[in-house]
Amino acid sequence: MEKQQIAAIVAEQKRFFETGKTLPVAFRKQALLRLRAALRENEERIAEAVRADLGKSAFESYMCETGLVISEIGYMLRHIDSLAKEKRVPTPIAQFPSRSYIKPSPYGVTLIMSPWNYPLLLTLDPLVDALAAGNTAVVKPSAYSPATSEVIKDILESIYPAKYVAVVTGGRAENTCLLEQKFDYIFFTGSKNVGKEVMSKASAHLTPITLELGGKSPCIVDKTANLRLAAKRIVFGKYLNCGQTCVAPDYILCERSVKDRLTAYICEEIVKQYGECPLENDSYGKIVNSKHFERICGLIDGDKVMIGGGSDADTLKIEPTLMDNVTWEDSVMGEEIFGPVLPVLTFDSIDEVIKTVRDHDKPLALYIFSSCKKNIARVTSECSFGGGCVNDVVIHLATSNMGFGGVGESGMGSYHGKFGFDTFSHKKSMVDKKTWLDLPMRYQPYKKLYGKLIRMVLR
Repeated sequence: MEKQQIAAIVAEQKRFFETGKTLPVAFRKQALLRLRAALRENEERIAEAVRADLGKSAFESYMCETGLVISEIGYMLRHIDSLAKEKRVPTPIAQFPSRSYIKPSPYGVTLIMSPWNYPLLLTLDPLVDALAAGNTAVVKPSAYSPATSEVIKDILESIYPAKYVAVVTGGRAENTCLLEQKFDYIFFTGSKNVGKEVMSKASAHLTPITLELGGKSPCIVDKTANLRLAAKRIVFGKYLNCGQTCVAPDYILCERSVKDRLTAYICEEIVKQYGECPLENDSYGKIVNSKHFERICGLIDGDKVMIGGGSDADTLKIEPTLMDNVTWEDSVMGEEIFGPVLPVLTFDSIDEVIKTVRDHDKPLALYIFSSCKKNIARVTSECSFGGGCVNDVVIHLATSNMGFGGVGESGMGSYHGKFGFDTFSHKKSMVDKKTWLDLPMRYQPYKKLYGKLIRMVLR
């Protein structure tokens, strides 16, 4: 798409937003209902597209993509009346008589840029929040998931006019053109490097942004953990979508005394969940493209592989892989893995765990498997991270009742449910001052009595 076309879309959306047609809650509800109906109608087509891009099964496609978007729409339909209402707050006595309230208002024209790893979910979830809050949206899905991007484009164009929701496909050229436009809000999900570029471009217009990035999310397992259950849950969360999940456990920090038992259970679970020949498992996905396939293969040290390590360049599949005796000097620890490779490091004390987490970039997620309340409290209180789980992995993002987002290097801002509505809303602080009484103490000439009254109320 040419720069002039993109500029025209943004201008048309600005004009449409200024008509006020997106403001009524009834209009927003109808928009969400149309999207939900379209998702249900196109469920099979969505599954086929996601499978073409990432090799996911229809089961996983619904569980991790379509179903979660439908759930977010359901939350918004149930709560939008309350979320969009003005909220009355107490008024200081010095401002008597008046009514103080907070008025949620949409930003206007928003830009939503999404990644390839969960191409439907990470495009439409923020779109649901943006539309519920009363905005228009320009949606830019990833060029690395072309089949799903095409389905998204077809669905959205069939139910919304471009002046309300527009889809821009393409690659870097389109991204650059979009970021040169003046949006009222930008929501970006993707890599840290691109996130920096988005933030830099947004600063030119002082555009507020949300950045959903990533990082090396640690999975801590101490000696009090239920090791067999921990292994089962870790294997599920790590190798889901072939490890191409921003909140997947990136590495295990295991207490040295139980490391051998944990790794044995993980090896058992990999076979149990993915079979003796994972590369032949039709429900096990693939790496998105050759570039990422080769990068991930380059992180695998054959001498440290406990299970897995095999790959097929023709199908872009890499076996669920566990690596032992890993140190921070290994290449696998030098970047976010974003693939089905799980390194195991050890620790001897919880102080060492906390220092390790603190010494590296703040992760998007942190997981701890433990029965020790003291260890759980210390790690979750003393370490900085986006969000996480105790005795499980990944599932904290699958709810509309909690915000999902990063901190520091792993992102800024959050969304899902109320948090998503708030992200795409500006909260206007309003005072409705009555006219039947006007207290004189704030006006000049100042008097001693008024000074005393001011001190009485401002304390």
